[in-house]
Amino acid sequence: MSAITLSTVVADLDRLPALPEVVQDLLDYLQRPDVEVGQVAQRIARDPALAARLLRVANSSFYGLQTQVATIPDALVVLGLRAARTLVTGAALVAHFQTLAAGEEQHAFWLHSAGCALCARVLARQAGVDTESAFTAALLHDIGRLILTARFPLESRRVAACRAAHDCHPIDAEHEVLGFDHAQIGAALAALWKFPAEIAAAIAGHHSPEDQARDSLASLVHVADVMAHALEFPGGEDDLVPPLSTVAWNRLGISWDEFRRLLGEVDAQREDAERALS
Repeated sequence: MSAITLSTVVADLDRLPALPEVVQDLLDYLQRPDVEVGQVAQRIARDPALAARLLRVANSSFYGLQTQVATIPDALVVLGLRAARTLVTGAALVAHFQTLAAGEEQHAFWLHSAGCALCARVLARQAGVDTESAFTAALLHDIGRLILTARFPLESRRVAACRAAHDCHPIDAEHEVLGFDHAQIGAALAALWKFPAEIAAAIAGHHSPEDQARDSLASLVHVADVMAHALEFPGGEDDLVPPLSTVAWNRLGISWDEFRRLLGEVDAQREDAERALS
């Protein structure tokens, strides 16, 4: 059993670098009920790197926008504020966590997250669920795994070694080595950073959707995660497709024929997903 505990990891979250002030101000503003496009554009313009990332993502098939946009105000008008909130949140957090750890492993992590987000969006559209919340929840579903890698590399390597030795799923290796898992870490971070309740629930429950409310995004993100692994986001010889929860599948109400069609739709966007997170 690991020398660290879940309490150790949760306590360490307070030591994470804070989000940049510009980004935190933007995210706080986007939570207000009286958001104005001009104010959002001004706040995004204060962070050139964030503005560039937003435009790159908005203009890729990764996000699905049909019209090319050249400026942040144009992007906000075409996307709408709700979709813009998704892009801002996702882009800001991806950029922030990429400063904590880098390398091939982190690239693979974000490619899987991007693939899962794409899967969640098409599943949500098919199931009549809010696509923006589903997209964001899926993009951030494994954030606890990134925390473990960045802040506790020794334990992370032990989990990886256990997984390789036993050819098991990562979450099983986490329980074997640590006694807790990345979903619990992600739930703690979501609470600390005050993520929207539906996003926090999906992060916490994507491996145990049957324990979440029927209308929770956890079921959709769970199926999207399985779908992304089946499509080999990020791929690799040792990548295992997680078992599919029958409860989660039945809650979506999607037929297998529809599911196969959606698999092809997401697979066609693979290159854009990789470019969008570069």
